[in-house]
Amino acid sequence: MKLIKVHFPIFILTLVLTISSCEKKIDIITETKTNYTNYLALADEHFNNQTYDSAFYYYNKSRLECKADENEKIIYAYLKMAVTQQIQGDYSGSETSATEAIPFFTKTTNSYYKCAVYNNLGINYERLNEYDDAIYNYNQAIKYAEIGLQKDVLSNNIAVAYIGKTNYEKALNILYPLSLKKDIANNPGNHARILDNLGYSYYKLDNPKAVEYIEQSKLIRQNINDDFGITTSFLHLSELYSNNNTKLAHKYANLAYLKATETNNVNDRLLSLNLLIKNSNGEKLKKTTLLYLKINDSIIKARQKAKNQFAKIKYDSKKDREENLKLKAQKAENALQLEKVKNRNLSLYIVIGLVFGSIFFLYYYLTTKGRREKTAAVYESETRISKKLHDELANEVYHTIVLAETKDLSSSENKEILLSNLDTIYSGTRNISRQNSTIDTGENFKDELKEMLSSYNGNEVSVIIKDNNDINWSKIQSEKKIAVYRVLQELLVNMKKHSQCSFVVIGFEENDKQVQIQYSDNGIGFSGKMNLRNGLKNAENRILNIKGTLTFESEPNKGLKVKITFPK
Repeated sequence: MKLIKVHFPIFILTLVLTISSCEKKIDIITETKTNYTNYLALADEHFNNQTYDSAFYYYNKSRLECKADENEKIIYAYLKMAVTQQIQGDYSGSETSATEAIPFFTKTTNSYYKCAVYNNLGINYERLNEYDDAIYNYNQAIKYAEIGLQKDVLSNNIAVAYIGKTNYEKALNILYPLSLKKDIANNPGNHARILDNLGYSYYKLDNPKAVEYIEQSKLIRQNINDDFGITTSFLHLSELYSNNNTKLAHKYANLAYLKATETNNVNDRLLSLNLLIKNSNGEKLKKTTLLYLKINDSIIKARQKAKNQFAKIKYDSKKDREENLKLKAQKAENALQLEKVKNRNLSLYIVIGLVFGSIFFLYYYLTTKGRREKTAAVYESETRISKKLHDELANEVYHTIVLAETKDLSSSENKEILLSNLDTIYSGTRNISRQNSTIDTGENFKDELKEMLSSYNGNEVSVIIKDNNDINWSKIQSEKKIAVYRVLQELLVNMKKHSQCSFVVIGFEENDKQVQIQYSDNGIGFSGKMNLRNGLKNAENRILNIKGTLTFESEPNKGLKVKITFPK
């Protein structure tokens, strides 16, 4: 199993930037007491106490209290929301919050905020393994860095992204000059981090200098009591010795696990357990594997829960604000109407009362209906995610547990099977996260759609996309784009699970009035009366909701054809 662990704590740059921004922040939070400052104080208190859901809630409340021209206050709130989501592993949500801050940038915006926002985006993309996007945003952050140390830290981040891309020579070209700089040498934390990344790059290039640099980094981190950093040094030393000194590799993996447990660093606990599995045998291997599966399952559930909480907080606060504004406007209109009719007769007052009663009843009815629809949508989404977890991961986890409990894991063959199963579980988890992430319906929709379709290509199935660039997606409404994306995704998921086909063809066409999409495969098709599974039934409902049609044509062993049409 391939293991890549490069140390980059989320707060490193934030701490550096704070040196140059303390005065600015104090100016913001010491103004005359307002709802904004009260909410901000509560948010910071919860953030410091690591109650991140409450911190996110109050940062969002402080943002909503800002006036339209208070750009830096809005940016600061979005930035803190993004950092909070990042800590909880909601990298897609953090990316959204950070991106929402960018439209508020002006020529006079403090460069600290611009640098911090782009750095946050870079970290998110690096954690999502989207390294080119990470490098782009780190370079954007460097443009706004005001001091040399900030630029050096960001350059290290870029090197980390190149390591993620396995471009170790490029990483060395950045890291080696940094390691020689006097300012870096005078900053032990950053010096150790750069030396460690440099040593790891040498290790990947089979250069014996790797041990020297990683050991030097470990010594610095021990001297400054850098618990998070020393965990990374232990992990890299364990990986380095895995191929030639199993005993030493096991020792460092165990030290990494103990330190990660002490600091409650769940990601490094998993990485250290992975290395322990690779360098263990017999009963120890079985216990370590079961512990790995337990912790991994807990992380998946906790991060999904946090992601749902953050999304719900933003949605609810937005709706509450809109409803409050509507209610204020309605009250003002009511007062005006009452002033105009105060001298009219009693019958007119009765009519007015009935009219306003009807308005409030309709408002209540629509609001209640909207909440019901929202609850139903959330339930449907949770049910779908739960089913995916059951269908796509539960069996793999169960078989892995059975393997760990029944097989002789000292056998190299069984160990390879075990490591392969763990890799499959990890990949499945990432796929479920990506399948439920936000869809870009802007100018990048076409590329994102093709990327999703192409992701189902494999050794057993070829996905062919027939697109003459006839469809002008920029003129298609967002809800229709989302429906097309999800329906095609559902068809391909169904194909992977059930069709047993070797190729799929998807064609796109349009005429003056409608868009047509053709799907066909050479799988086993349907037998007897067609009974749509839940996923395909959901796909049919999505197309009906955009006033389109979805038809299925299939015979046993003659594949499946699906035609999707909807108005432009």
